[in-house]
Amino acid sequence: MLAAAIGVCIVVAIVSPWLKRRVPHAWWAVWGFPSTALRVVWTWRRLADLQGLSVARRPPLALVGGVVLRGRALRPVKPRMGFPRWQLGGLVVEVRLHPGQTPEEYAAAAESMAHAWRVFSVRVVSEQRGTVRLSALAWDPLVMPFTPLARSAGFLSAVVGIWDDGAWWRIDLRKVPHWLIVGATRSGKSTLIAALVHQWSRQRVALVGIDLKGGMELSLFGPRLTALASTRSEAADLLDQLVEITLGRMALCRMEGVRSVWELPERERPVPVIVLVDEVAELYLMASTADKAEVARVSTSMLRIGQLGAALGVHLVLAGQRFGSELGQGVTSLRAQLGGRVCFRVADGGTAEMVLGDIDSTAVDAAQMISEDYPGLAVALGAPGGGWRRARTHAITTRQAEEIAKEFAHLTPAMVDLYPASVGGVGGE
Repeated sequence: MLAAAIGVCIVVAIVSPWLKRRVPHAWWAVWGFPSTALRVVWTWRRLADLQGLSVARRPPLALVGGVVLRGRALRPVKPRMGFPRWQLGGLVVEVRLHPGQTPEEYAAAAESMAHAWRVFSVRVVSEQRGTVRLSALAWDPLVMPFTPLARSAGFLSAVVGIWDDGAWWRIDLRKVPHWLIVGATRSGKSTLIAALVHQWSRQRVALVGIDLKGGMELSLFGPRLTALASTRSEAADLLDQLVEITLGRMALCRMEGVRSVWELPERERPVPVIVLVDEVAELYLMASTADKAEVARVSTSMLRIGQLGAALGVHLVLAGQRFGSELGQGVTSLRAQLGGRVCFRVADGGTAEMVLGDIDSTAVDAAQMISEDYPGLAVALGAPGGGWRRARTHAITTRQAEEIAKEFAHLTPAMVDLYPASVGGVGGE
């Protein structure tokens, strides 16, 4: 029996490098996690001693012959650590703090822990007084992105990728109602849109598309779209309808004495509307002065939806290669309503500055450093704990999103169903 166990270990050790390259998560479950967990336990005492995390049971002061001496105990007590727990692509271990210790002391030692345990990084989080959670990542999650096993993230929420600390990247319209997504060709912007459609198609929501490239992109999801505008004239009419729907919902909330549609009884709550706009800059470009009135209609309608839609279940998700102040004053006003920002690799620094500059200048620098070698890599807002962070989208193809759109086409509401029927004279009446 012992010989068989030794033989299995030898075989696993031999195939381990190949397994790590081809199927890293399987390698981590079979070999990486057990060996790293043993390494964590084995090195903890020495690591805690060297990093000053161990403390003596007695004060470091002693009275010898009338002289007070300060020293360090020969056998300090290490912090109590639980056994490492497996997680996808890493491990988690809980540590109980000594009296007087703070999480910052462990955060300062995180780099040393990563080297001692031979992992990519160690993150320190304290969610409960007196304890810290050490989360170790086996590799850079942005280099080896993958699709999560569980796709459900809650109503109006979608898991679209992974943050650089290994946490799921969620876009939740209940928390951040409007989003702006920018990126150059082949930067990952279309993949993110596909990931959003892939999950929102499964939910009881209305997806409305505006695609001024003749509907070439969003028409693939046609079976799941309540409406699709492929010209600016159609977009202006569609946005006018959405403003009318928004005002109707406002009247409904006023009648019921509530401040948002989410406070209405579930049977009276209208269907949420998600407006997907591809190449938003095309809505603002003017070839002649004759286009000025139409651009003004579009700009005014989107701004009103941005201002009113959060509480009324109408959400904007705008995507494009460029987004700058040169498109007009309406763009700058609209930006203030778009709390969610995602910036992939962009062709000009002005777009990154427009999208992230009003949030944090360091985020602009990080976005401009994104290489062509990492499609899907982005700088985004909404990371756990607040602020911006690097993230990478899951590899959801347009074909996969198209198949899901067809499968759940029966959930597509008609345009007339979006109007609040209980409000007399509004919309579909």
